[in-house]
Amino acid sequence: QVQLVESGGGSVQAGGSLRLYCAASERVVPINSMAWYRQAPGKQRELVASVTAGGDINTADSVKGRFTISRGNVRNTVLLYMNSLKPDDTAVYYCAADLRNRRYYYWGQGTQVTVSS
Repeated sequence: QVQLVESGGGSVQAGGSLRLYCAASERVVPINSMAWYRQAPGKQRELVASVTAGGDINTADSVKGRFTISRGNVRNTVLLYMNSLKPDDTAVYYCAADLRNRRYYYWGQGTQVTVSS
């Protein structure tokens, strides 16, 4: 069982920046894909961005040009750099890992991001 631990959420004013960090307890076997999802109150969970072990990146249109995902220097870690934050970015952000049949198998507990206007 792989555990994911997220950090870096918080409150910021519109236009500000935050960095989210996620580390998997598995540090020996490379995880094929890691991603960030978010869920705002009353809305469905949505993919923010994903990155494969090979470096292929997929980013949601709503955050393109503002958010950047990258694998960390430590194996099986992933970061999300969030710039020019908007109130609409307010959500709980979840780290996900290990893509199997188009679904992520492991999930973090979530970290709150709140953007005030």
